[in-house]
Amino acid sequence: MTKIGILSDTHGFLDESVMNALKNCDEIWHAGDIGSEEVYNQLKDFKPLRAVYGNMDGGALRYIELRQFNFFQCEQVSVLLTHIGGYPKRYAFEARQEILKYKPQLFVCGHSHILKVQYDKDFNMLCVNPGAAGISGQHMVRTIIRLEIDGTNIQNLEVVEFPKHVN
Repeated sequence: MTKIGILSDTHGFLDESVMNALKNCDEIWHAGDIGSEEVYNQLKDFKPLRAVYGNMDGGALRYIELRQFNFFQCEQVSVLLTHIGGYPKRYAFEARQEILKYKPQLFVCGHSHILKVQYDKDFNMLCVNPGAAGISGQHMVRTIIRLEIDGTNIQNLEVVEFPKHVN
């Protein structure tokens, strides 16, 4: 069993409360708009990290470290990770092309700052957007998702919320 922490849209902000929520995870997946190499390195040094760049990421994150799409296996579940993905019936064009190519069982994206977990019957996959873990943007509450993958099972999905304004 692998415990996963999923976050997106940190926009250069990562605080102790989010790090504490990720401490029991085996891996962290970041769905883009990391916002700074410091946040990227902090996550990478903390736990095994799978990440993609977002539309706000530039420099080394975009051009050296990360790709737009990351397709991988976690246990026996195929995963496609990207930043601008959309959701069932309304996928971004490039994301839809990658979904058709790889046929993932789990599709993870960010960008909207809107927490959403939805099963897509057409593609037989679970779509997860963890919302936004950073303080920049229109969201009212910061969120991440934790879940477990055990063989072929995606289970024990939970949302962790944090106040947007940090003292």
